[in-house]
Amino acid sequence: MKSNQFAVIGLGRFGSSLARELIRLGHEVLGVDRSEQVADEMSAFLTHTVIADTTDEEALRSIGIRNVDCAVVAIGNDIQASILTSILLKELEVRKVVAKALSGLHGKVLQKIGVDRVIFPERDMGVRVANQLVSPNLLDYIELSKNYTIAELSATRKLACRSLKELDTRARFGCSIVAINKKNDQVVIAPAAEDLVEEGDVMVVIGTNEQIDNFESSVNA
Repeated sequence: MKSNQFAVIGLGRFGSSLARELIRLGHEVLGVDRSEQVADEMSAFLTHTVIADTTDEEALRSIGIRNVDCAVVAIGNDIQASILTSILLKELEVRKVVAKALSGLHGKVLQKIGVDRVIFPERDMGVRVANQLVSPNLLDYIELSKNYTIAELSATRKLACRSLKELDTRARFGCSIVAINKKNDQVVIAPAAEDLVEEGDVMVVIGTNEQIDNFESSVNA
């Protein structure tokens, strides 16, 4: 996997967690925050940290923001600073700008000014947790688009020792099993028709919400 350069602006709970995960995945991360204390605390974990007011164009230029592959605006509760920073990043022609939105209206403004991707951490996590609560065998849930979802489903006793050919999820439900995480931690990517599912295996399934719901219902029936 190619190593990219990221800038994470705003090192609060979300920003610091994101920045540390990017480092864990092997990328370079420039952490930016107004607080000297926060920047100092994160300096041990990130490639580099700086103290800067990112609503100031010259401050952004001085930290070399135009050199990063992607800038993430993770500013906490200051909507004005978030919007101004995002505008400046677009004007400085940063390759990709991602911004955290605090509300639906904030998200609409970010989209209007041309942010490449708007994320709603609290809303998105809420959706994932809600789906996990109502579906006992649903271990994880990620909405890929308005139409498609990828989910992790735990295989029940009903599916034990049945092959993917027998399950025939594509024909019966419209969804596809694209990977199986076996109980011994072996991961089978793009499993073949003859591969068996065992109780306790984790199936990675892709399809629409309705297709996955129907498959999950059949698993529990």
